[in-house]
Amino acid sequence: MSGKNAVAHRPTMAELADKHDLYEKSVQNVENEIEFLQNTFQSIRKRPAYVFREDFCGTASASCQWVRQGKEYQAVGVDIDPSVLEWGRDNRVGKLAAVDQARVSLIEADVMTAETPPVDLLAAFNFSYFIFDTRDKLRAYFKRAYDALKGDGLFFIDLFGGPEAQEETKEKTKYKKHGFTYVWHQAEFHPVTNYIRCHIHFHFRDGSKLKKAFSYEWRLWSAPELRELLEEAGFRRSALYWEGSDEDGDGNGIFTPNDKGEADLAWIAYIVAEK
Repeated sequence: MSGKNAVAHRPTMAELADKHDLYEKSVQNVENEIEFLQNTFQSIRKRPAYVFREDFCGTASASCQWVRQGKEYQAVGVDIDPSVLEWGRDNRVGKLAAVDQARVSLIEADVMTAETPPVDLLAAFNFSYFIFDTRDKLRAYFKRAYDALKGDGLFFIDLFGGPEAQEETKEKTKYKKHGFTYVWHQAEFHPVTNYIRCHIHFHFRDGSKLKKAFSYEWRLWSAPELRELLEEAGFRRSALYWEGSDEDGDGNGIFTPNDKGEADLAWIAYIVAEK
């Protein structure tokens, strides 16, 4: 093959990219997440949480991070997609020490039917539960979460909102270290139903693009709706954890209870519900 043809057939960065790896680099920070989960649990229950269930676990990175806390810690990940679970087994669970691997269990199942031993703490992050687009469906899922917890268990969810959450727009974030730009694309929003369709694209420094690496069709739930449904599902109480600000007014990654929030254009928060 001539040098000219060899260059012509060189794969692009987009063709070589692993979308799951890109997602973790741009969306997730499991070290901070697990620290928040554990610290919050201990603050409320005055004891450590040992058994963790990660619904819609995807690559199960959070579950893997959970068991790194020590030999007493166990994690169960539940996801309906066999391909992403296989990726997680090969690239995340498989990279753990053997003694840690034994304490991570991945289950291919619908979160509405999965049966697991009672857990201290259950989390549904990355807005994944937004797939439940009616009050009845979401209440039913919250009841499943309630039943999966031990008597003093806690349920954690995240959510986003603000006026910009209801716009059809694109937000780009450059990750120079990794050579790509993350694009969050809110492609469609219906204010009558709060239906929202979103995509994640990745653009690379060689000009190639990975379009619609991930796509979502959700209902954009509000904080009061979620807290009401958690109460209807049986949780005794819930609290919203709001992110603090640094000197420049940007988020500082520290979330604390807040019963009002702030009128930001765009925000991300957590809700912690007590059984």
